[in-house]
Amino acid sequence: MGIPHSVPLDLVIHASASDLPEADQALLNAAHEAALRAYAPYSNFQVGAALRMRDGRVVLGNNQENASFPAGTCAERTALHAAMAFDPNGVAETMAIVVPSVTGERPVTPCGICRQALLEQEMRQKREPLRLLMGVPNGPVYEVRSAGQLLPLSFDASFLNG
Repeated sequence: MGIPHSVPLDLVIHASASDLPEADQALLNAAHEAALRAYAPYSNFQVGAALRMRDGRVVLGNNQENASFPAGTCAERTALHAAMAFDPNGVAETMAIVVPSVTGERPVTPCGICRQALLEQEMRQKREPLRLLMGVPNGPVYEVRSAGQLLPLSFDASFLNG
């Protein structure tokens, strides 16, 4: 019989973006604007991401769909890969994610593939956390202090070193 374990999640729920510092509000606004430029003719589910790097630069991403669905790319990976292509040694500090069509009390969180990519970025930057802000327009914002918390029992490079 196994021993029960719990997986910690450092989740802060803000009532709205106005409860956050101005820099975070601006990042959420940038993610919202990026979502409005997404290419989502099949799902009509526009997602925007804004990634703030340590040097202050903000890199935007949005989902890019394709008729061959697996060929599409999520907003989070679009922003992350663009940032790393520009500066392979860059440190990603905070990513805001917004889906303008979502209403209610629950922000959209990254899919599993994006969670893996965000975790890999934390490993790439020597475990410096990549903070996530997931917002609902005119609604709550979920804040997670490390992307790795969204993928407990994750797969990483340590499994590849036999």
